[in-house]
Amino acid sequence: MKAEAETDHITGEMRGSRSKIIFTALLLAAAAVACDRSIHYSENFRIDKGEWSTYDPAKYACIIDDTVMTYNLELSMRTSTEYPYRNIYLFILTTFPSGTSVTDTLHAMVTDEKGRWLGKGTGDLRELTIPYKSNVYFPEPGEYHFRVIHGMRDTILLGVYDMGMKISLKEGNTK
Repeated sequence: MKAEAETDHITGEMRGSRSKIIFTALLLAAAAVACDRSIHYSENFRIDKGEWSTYDPAKYACIIDDTVMTYNLELSMRTSTEYPYRNIYLFILTTFPSGTSVTDTLHAMVTDEKGRWLGKGTGDLRELTIPYKSNVYFPEPGEYHFRVIHGMRDTILLGVYDMGMKISLKEGNTK
């Protein structure tokens, strides 16, 4: 027998709505867990029509005020199964607030040796998380700029829909 909520006509309060209170409490708890306070910056660069040109880098800008904390940086790439290669080369150009620039080259596998897609996804869409740097100190406070350019042979790289960047506080940091 299911208990139905009744209204006390004198006070206007709901009686028998314990399941609603439990549901609301669980929903709030899930929302609190979902908010990851360690993420300092997260942004996705959308690539039109899944055609990523070498001349159209993914661009990000992030303000770093704390030069004492350590951070982890990672990229994420959303592709279709039409992506033609097993791997990807990326050039990451970082420009410091002072104007100094550093370029890194990153190589990541997109499929395993048998052609099975790495990362998460179903159907023809896949999302791959690519670790970039860990335990990083930003030496200068201010706005950092990042540009991510693919380093593949094709000028237009087919099957890439998004390139994301996430900067998060390293575990063990306390603020």
